[in-house]
This record gives sequence, C-alpha cells and structure tokens, in this order.
Amino acid sequence: MTELKTTCGNTASSLCFGCMQFGGTADAMLSRAMFDACRSEGVNFFDTAHAYTQGKSEELLGEFAQGERDQLIIASKAAYTGGSTRATILAQFDESRRRLKLEMIDVLYLHRWDPHTPLSETFEVLARLQETGKIRYIGVSNFAAWQVVKAQAVAERLGTRIDIIQPMYSLVKRQAEVELLPMAQSEGLAVAPYSPLGSGLLTGKYSVGGTGRLSSDTRYAARYGQDWMQQTANALSELAAEMNVPAATLAVAWAQGHAAVTAPIISARNTEQLKPSLAALAYRLSDADYARIEALSPRPAPATDRLEEAAT
Repeated sequence: MTELKTTCGNTASSLCFGCMQFGGTADAMLSRAMFDACRSEGVNFFDTAHAYTQGKSEELLGEFAQGERDQLIIASKAAYTGGSTRATILAQFDESRRRLKLEMIDVLYLHRWDPHTPLSETFEVLARLQETGKIRYIGVSNFAAWQVVKAQAVAERLGTRIDIIQPMYSLVKRQAEVELLPMAQSEGLAVAPYSPLGSGLLTGKYSVGGTGRLSSDTRYAARYGQDWMQQTANALSELAAEMNVPAATLAVAWAQGHAAVTAPIISARNTEQLKPSLAALAYRLSDADYARIEALSPRPAPATDRLEEAAT
C-alpha cells in the first residue's frame, strides 16, 4: 500500500480531517478551532477541494497551515466542474495553490470521473505537475474500480501512478467493499474514504430531532433515505449506549478498521461535534465488536453475485 508521508518524513495520521465546512457552516473562528483540535490529537492529514465553499475552504486551510507546512499532508481536488481537461486542471490547480499559499500540494485528486476527456490528456498534466514538484501524490475520488484500473494503466504508461483513492464508505454505504477496497489492497493503493458517519445519520442525531444535511439538502436526503439505513443508525445508537461509547466514535472506528483503509475522512461544523470522531484515533474495536457492528447493515453481494461463495 502507498504510504503517505509528510515532506519531513512523518507518516499520515490514521484519520484525515475534511475541510468541506471551512468557510461555509463553520466560520473562520470555528474552522481554526477544529484545525487546532485535530493538530492537538496528532492529525496531520487535511483534505479540501477547489470546489468547496467558493474557495474559502482552501484559503482558511492555507492560512492555518502556515508555520508547520512540512509536518502536514494537504490534499485538494480539481475538475469537479469543467471536466478533467488540461486547461481545467491547470487553471484550478493554480488557483488552489494561490488560495492555499503553497508551492506544492501533497495530494491532488481528480474530483470525479470524466467520460469525455481522454485519460492520456488528463494524466499527462498530472504527470507533469508531479515531475516538476508541484504535487507529490496523485489521487482519484468517486471512481469505480474499473475506472481506477483503466486510469492506472494510462498513468503507468506515462511513468507515474495513482497512489490513493477516495470512495464513499460507511456502515450504510458499503458498496466499496465489493470491488474498490479489494482492488486497492491488490494494487497497493492508499484509501481515504469519506462520510464514515453517513452525513451524520450514524451519529443518531436525526432520530432525536437533530438537523443537518439530511434535513436541509435533498441530495443527501435521497442518498441516505432508505428505511433500512435509519434502522441501522438506530441499532448502532443502541449498541453505542450499551458499550458507553458515542455512536460516531463506533462508526468512524468501524470504517477505520477495514484492512484496506488508510485514513477515514472525518468532518464537523464545530469542535463539540468533532470530538466523538476524533476519539476514534485512540479507540480500537475488538474483532467481536467489529463483527457486531458489521452485522447491523447488509453486506453487499460479491462482484460475481455468487452468494453461495460469499457465505463460505
């Protein structure tokens, strides 16, 4: 597996903090407090994107990172809009660097698959950025396994490689277990999955009248709107009460416990909301507890759909 390291040689922390709320639901003061809380617990891996909060996320992270740059791994993403063309990647990357106040960005992800731009054009740009020392690692986000492998073949012909993938993964979104996670293990890719809390569903807050993305954004409501998902969240809350551990801690620790996972991406709107996720840094599930949590949601069928083999 690719081992992500800071420029001073430290290994990436086992959790990554996602800065999507910086400059949005979290103002500068709240964002700074969350950054400091992460650093005080040893988190050195931070994730943002060109598309987040009209650039404020990158600007705030860049401000906070000054003074300890070599001790951090900073990831950003390009081409959520505009396609993965040479022009789009270069323009957005240069803007991201200016916002972040960085000469070099540690990880640059393609934010999503672009079916219209030749992979050779996309990876020629990424290879050149890497060759000139402007990025260290290449990543892809929201790719299917076949898309990763297809892109990897092109990257390797150009003398580089995809180092890390960023899929969605949680107790209520387990599709990555079918092909993405086994592929990452087989091919030695790091994995930084996002939304280990299911956009807050697995904290249990919605069952007691809490608010968040699921109550304010129709996209997230559709993504997590199946009845069985709420039932899983309720069951996790019951188990968490029995174990005297916050449900959020269990959810993050469970995602972190998969052998293919490098660092789940946690996020929050304030430090109080962040604490249970950060607690997963020091919390280790036993094999028995991992299995109890896994049993709360359906295991996806294998890629072959030969269910009799999955049971053996």
